[in-house]
Amino acid sequence: MYKVVLGSVMMVVAVAANAKIDSEANAGKATNISLNGSFEEQRATILKDLDGGKIYSEISSKERGQVKDALNRLSGALQSPMGVQGLSEEEKARVFNDQELVNTILTRAGEDSRVVCTREKTVGSHRPTTRCLTVAERRRMTENGQNALRQHQKVPLRGNN
Repeated sequence: MYKVVLGSVMMVVAVAANAKIDSEANAGKATNISLNGSFEEQRATILKDLDGGKIYSEISSKERGQVKDALNRLSGALQSPMGVQGLSEEEKARVFNDQELVNTILTRAGEDSRVVCTREKTVGSHRPTTRCLTVAERRRMTENGQNALRQHQKVPLRGNN
């Protein structure tokens, strides 16, 4: 009986701990854009997230400018009293292309800005340390390491003639 009660308590504690970890992990994610809200509310949220530097930390200044320009064009196009229905087919295509541009850049930047933490032991020490890097930083480190290895392999060794 004691083992059953102890097992049940441990199971409840594990589920509660898992729920806490999941809620903390989702705390830094991008704000979900509501499809029911107005465009201006969504635009303000995106601009706030862009300027905050956390959610889209891996976005380049060029892409940041592209997103802001596209949002301004979208805002101008949607100012008509008839909304999207009042736009010509050419204007609708421009609005759609701007929307796709914003979605593509922000999705990629959001994924690249995700922070991944690993526990690693430093050489010469038994004490593990936590190292947190964004996905883009990890990818750059991998690419730089591979490039350095390729460059090292191309250099001929002296004295082996």
